[in-house]
Amino acid sequence: MGVLLYGHPDSPIEIEDRALAHLKVVITTKLRRGESFTLSWIHPQEDDGGRSTIWLHAAIPLRFIFDSPEPAELSPTWLEELARSAHSTGGIMLVAEHFEAPNAAD
Repeated sequence: MGVLLYGHPDSPIEIEDRALAHLKVVITTKLRRGESFTLSWIHPQEDDGGRSTIWLHAAIPLRFIFDSPEPAELSPTWLEELARSAHSTGGIMLVAEHFEAPNAAD
């Protein structure tokens, strides 16, 4: 389980490593362009559900901490989906990765 530290380091946001790797690419791309935006996610049911949203701005300290020493293999489809939501008025909505069904003809 990875951690996103944003602003105050005493408020870590736990995000699975693979999802965090995809978010890192989309977030850093937006911030590099000088674009501010929101990031929203749904809390796990075991944490009593709910949802959170944070406002991301380049002036606020941001750190990505990964549990695994090896970088995750990135899915272009998931990156595109997250980037598309990043450009919307609602900002990035962290959604689960969609996996392609194997082609029965293969």
